[in-house]
Amino acid sequence: MKKNYHFYSLITIVFWAMAFVFTRLALQYFDVYTLSFLRYLSASLSLVVIIYFMKINKPKKEDFLTYLLSGCIGFFIYVILFTKGTGLVTSATASIVIAMVPVFTAFLASFFYKEKLKIYQWFAIGIEFIGILVLTLMNGTLSINEGVFWLLLAALCLATYNLLQRKLTKKYTALEASTYSIFVGTLFLCVFLPSSVDPTLHAPIEHIIYVLILGIFSSALAYIAWAKAISIAEKTTYVSNYMFVTPFLTTILGFVMMGEVPDKATALGGIIILAGLFMFNKESFLEPFRKQRLTRVECATSTDENDLIE
Repeated sequence: MKKNYHFYSLITIVFWAMAFVFTRLALQYFDVYTLSFLRYLSASLSLVVIIYFMKINKPKKEDFLTYLLSGCIGFFIYVILFTKGTGLVTSATASIVIAMVPVFTAFLASFFYKEKLKIYQWFAIGIEFIGILVLTLMNGTLSINEGVFWLLLAALCLATYNLLQRKLTKKYTALEASTYSIFVGTLFLCVFLPSSVDPTLHAPIEHIIYVLILGIFSSALAYIAWAKAISIAEKTTYVSNYMFVTPFLTTILGFVMMGEVPDKATALGGIIILAGLFMFNKESFLEPFRKQRLTRVECATSTDENDLIE
C-alpha cells in the first residue's frame, strides 16, 4: 500500500480537508497575513525537527529557480489567496472553487508534460464535479463574491505547484522537494513577521492550537505525502484528481468535530464523487486483482506442466 500513490493522496486530502475547518476557526482571531505566516512558520519548524533526524541532500544550483518558483507560487502566493478567499465565502463555496485544481492541473500537464488523459477519465472528472455541485448546491450554500476570484487564483497556483513538484521529485525525494519549497515560501512570508508578533503574543491558546494543526498536519505532513504521491504516480493528474474528494471529507469532518449531521445532499454528492473517483482510477484500482489472477493462472499452468512431465 505504501508503494501506491492512492495511499499518500488519501493522507493529503484528509489533512487538506482539515484546513478548511481550522482556517475559518483561526481567522476568528488572526488576520489573513498573520495566519499565513504563522502557519508556514510552524510547518518549517516541524520540518527542521524531522530533517534533524533524517539525512537529506542539499538542492543543486541548477534547481534553485525551480525551488524559488515552487515556494513562491505554492506557498507564499497560494496561502495568502487561499486564506483571503476562505475568509470571504462559505466553506462549501471554497471547496467547490479549490476543486478546480484537478481540472487546471490536467490542462497544464497536457500542455507542458504531454500527459494525455483517456476519454473516460475526462468524463469521470465531470462526474466528480457534478458530485461537488450536488453536495453544496442542494442546500443553497453557494456564496458568490470576490472571495471566489481569490480562490480561483489559489487553485491555479496549486495546479502550477503540482507541475513544479512533478519536476523536482524526478531528482529529489518527496521530503526534500516539499521541505525546501516550504522553506522558500516561509522566507517570503517573513515580510509579515513584524505585524505578527503582537497578535501572536496575545492569542488565545485554542487559536495557537489551530495554527499548529494547520502548520504541522495541513502543511508539512500533507505536502510531503502529496510530493510522494506525485513522484509515484504515472501522471500528475492521477494525484490531483483526489482533490475532488476534499469537499466530501470536509463535510464529514464537520460532523465529527462539530456535530453537524450530514444530510441527503452530503450522501448523494459523496456517492457521485466516489463513483467518479473509481471510474477515473479504475485501471490502477483493479491492477492488484489482475496481477493476482494472472499469478494464479501462471501457478496453475506451471502445476499442469509439471504433472505432464511426471
